[in-house]
Amino acid sequence: MQVNIKNLIDHTQCYETVRGLRWPDGVKCPFCDSERVIKRGFDDKEPAKQRYECKNCPKRFDDLTDTIEGFRSLLRSWLRPHRGISQEKLPLYLGFFEFIHN
Repeated sequence: MQVNIKNLIDHTQCYETVRGLRWPDGVKCPFCDSERVIKRGFDDKEPAKQRYECKNCPKRFDDLTDTIEGFRSLLRSWLRPHRGISQEKLPLYLGFFEFIHN
């Protein structure tokens, strides 16, 4: 999967991209893998981050729950090196997607 880095600069586009990569066939609970999930509004501090509730287990989670480092560091520091890791190596470190530099 490839992602254009321009889509990651805006928080709303970034969260939409993360959701599309994480759940290409629709949101699933990260705890029980159920598709019986409802939206529970957006995060107060990060308005682009969607909150959910599983109707099966009934745990609550958001776009970043149970992801590698929660993507929180990536979302806060888009284009800066992450803990000494270069921009080019950051996608390999995350093991999730690769950036396209256009």
